Amino acid sequence: MKNNATLKATLSSAGMIKAALSGLLVLGIYYSTLTWLVTFDWEKPDFTYCYIVPLLIFYLIWEKRVKLARLPSVPSWKGLIPLIAGLTLFWLGELGGEYFTLYISLWLVSIGLCWTYLGWKKIKVMAFALFLALSMFPLPDFLYGKISVKLKLISSQLGVAMIRLFGIPAFRDGNVIDLGSIQLQVVDACSGLRYLIPLIMLGFLLAYFYKDSLWKRAMVVFSTVPLAIVVNGIRIGMTGILCETWNPKLAEGFFHDFSGWFIFMLSLGILLIEIKILARIKPERKTQELFEPPSTPSGELTRPQEDHSSYVQPLFIVSLILLGATLVASQGINFREKIPVTKPLAQFPLQVGEWTGVHQTMDQDALDTLELSDYVVTDYHNPEGKNVHFYIAYYESQRKGESIHSPETCLPGNGWMFEESKPVTVATPGYYGGSIKVNRSLMHKLGYRQISYYWFLQRGRILTDAYRLKLYTFWDALTMHRTDGALVRIITPLYESEEAGDADARMQQFIQNILPAIAEYIPGKEIKK
Repeated sequence: MKNNATLKATLSSAGMIKAALSGLLVLGIYYSTLTWLVTFDWEKPDFTYCYIVPLLIFYLIWEKRVKLARLPSVPSWKGLIPLIAGLTLFWLGELGGEYFTLYISLWLVSIGLCWTYLGWKKIKVMAFALFLALSMFPLPDFLYGKISVKLKLISSQLGVAMIRLFGIPAFRDGNVIDLGSIQLQVVDACSGLRYLIPLIMLGFLLAYFYKDSLWKRAMVVFSTVPLAIVVNGIRIGMTGILCETWNPKLAEGFFHDFSGWFIFMLSLGILLIEIKILARIKPERKTQELFEPPSTPSGELTRPQEDHSSYVQPLFIVSLILLGATLVASQGINFREKIPVTKPLAQFPLQVGEWTGVHQTMDQDALDTLELSDYVVTDYHNPEGKNVHFYIAYYESQRKGESIHSPETCLPGNGWMFEESKPVTVATPGYYGGSIKVNRSLMHKLGYRQISYYWFLQRGRILTDAYRLKLYTFWDALTMHRTDGALVRIITPLYESEEAGDADARMQQFIQNILPAIAEYIPGKEIKK
């Protein structure tokens, strides 16, 4: 008995030291990432719920402590698969400047280390807690923005429908609700996304503890999405009704914050009622919990057959080398960006071919949101009086938190509805091999129609989607030490009795005239005629 106790103490001591060494290396690798996560992302009102997620994870693992103690730790080389995948994503995120990639990297590295040291059986016991850890990480900005815009539009539509049910005339322009005496803007905080993500997380927790058939638990989880959208639409509608019939100040302040808390608690109550109803439908015997293997019989205690916690175990040495090499490379290799010298965009020419322009300015709130390095907004007109709105947003660095915002996320929020959106090829004699591919969108709003062309200009490349943008940002950071880039957007209205083809011809002629000036002001690889 004494020898067994000594062996267990030795194994426990070795395991703790291994965990501590690995933990310190992981902390060193992801220190800046974790600092950003806690002090920046979690500080945003949309993500304050993230502070309780680590406590939930700790509780879910602690709840399984007896089952974990009964299972032997069987180190596995297969754990290196998620570990290496996570370290690969670390470099993709570190050089590409995308925090979400770094978050997923940290998650995979954590799973890889647990799998490597503890074995697959223990991973399965902790699977739900490890899955829930994903809710700590905010979505990437471009994806979060797209979802937020769509939810704002849906919530606005539901809110207007509810207001009209009460006999109050209401008009919707994008995400702005016009009640005549007051206008309500459905901003990002009212999109419902602030409640959707924690509500989905709550749905998973309820399904985890709800012992019944899988289809019932899946229904609980899937119902959280329409529930959050509908309840948020009701909240917006009630706000509009109260503002119109009682006090316009209810749209902000205490009532605004209280109503957000109230709809979340209301959603929780509806989910509990849903579970009650489901429990009455063909009740089934108690089932195993999500992601969890059958438990070991209470009287059957398992013991390790060998000392898997040896300090010189090859698997431990390999994982330590991988982590150590990543830490040394990330701290020791000079990945300092080469910020190119540029001309101020405020000096962008006002005369381009036959086009004459007038510079415009953006308000400070928009500039704070976009976090760009420089920009130019110019309204050009030709001798026939036809107008083209020209916009460049330039970023000298797209590292970690600062990245280009796609027009797909902002134009719908301003009330523009897309009739069609597709890439088109524009002839550019003498530049970029004679042609470029850009995104083209035909939109309408309040009877007006316009055509928008836009593309991402990344160090001499013309790109049309955000995913390729991220991949090239990573590659150029690695090979060129550069992440600078720009968004170029051009818009022209469809005039009365004008066909879309006429507007397209005007846009393409303008692009041919403006490209030489863009090449002078936006750094890139050398472009020769």
